[in-house]
Amino acid sequence: MIAYPQIDPVALALGPIKVHWYGLTYLAGLFFAWWLAVRRSTRADSPILRQQVDDLIFYAAMGVVIGGRLGYALFYGVERLLDDPTWLFRVWEGGMAFHGGLLGVIGALALFCRKHDVQFGRLADFVAPLAPVGLALGRLGNFIGQELWGRPADVPWAMVFPNDPLALPRHPSQLYQFALEGLLLFFIVYAFSRKPRPTWSVAGLFLLGYGCLRFCAEFFRQPDAHIGFEAFGWLTRGQLLCFPMMLLGAYLLLWAYRRTEVDGA
Repeated sequence: MIAYPQIDPVALALGPIKVHWYGLTYLAGLFFAWWLAVRRSTRADSPILRQQVDDLIFYAAMGVVIGGRLGYALFYGVERLLDDPTWLFRVWEGGMAFHGGLLGVIGALALFCRKHDVQFGRLADFVAPLAPVGLALGRLGNFIGQELWGRPADVPWAMVFPNDPLALPRHPSQLYQFALEGLLLFFIVYAFSRKPRPTWSVAGLFLLGYGCLRFCAEFFRQPDAHIGFEAFGWLTRGQLLCFPMMLLGAYLLLWAYRRTEVDGA
């Protein structure tokens, strides 16, 4: 068993103002997305210009925050929301959902496309490689904040999280997700996107890749206590939400290449 590194979740405290590592990881993810978007905007096949990148990142950030919070409330905390609607706005108490953030970003990109007259599919392909590093950093924030820990385990690298009332050795599943949904997904999607690809194929690969990797990582993550397993004694809410992503991603990939073949013929 490995000792959990005691890291104060509060990175900086100025009187009553506390800056948490989790929030800083979000900012770092947005900064990386901005930096990579600037680089990608210089490519000949970029759907946007350099001067539009700042606006794009702002739209995406709003989509992540609003969609992530709404998604968490609807997918994982609807009972609490009905009991206390003001809880939705107490974001400092934690609670963000990737699948809700994804829907929020899709909506934000649609608004951006309408404002700047950009084709949505090309912009989705442009944005897809920007996301995984932010997801990776977010999982590090979960690890530091002792959130979303793993299931009980007897592996040599199991950890006892100090906030765990049962004090059980557990999988550090946040680090698994950091490696799979973050770093591995980034290298896959970024390498694929380095050459011109059919429209929608990069976005399709991102959806399919994230869905598959998240589905696998969920086998090591402790289900939410108030939800538990959804079906068959092993299927979690996160895994259920991954099914539409995997299906849509596979469809977009196949459709993008089949359409290219037909157009080329």
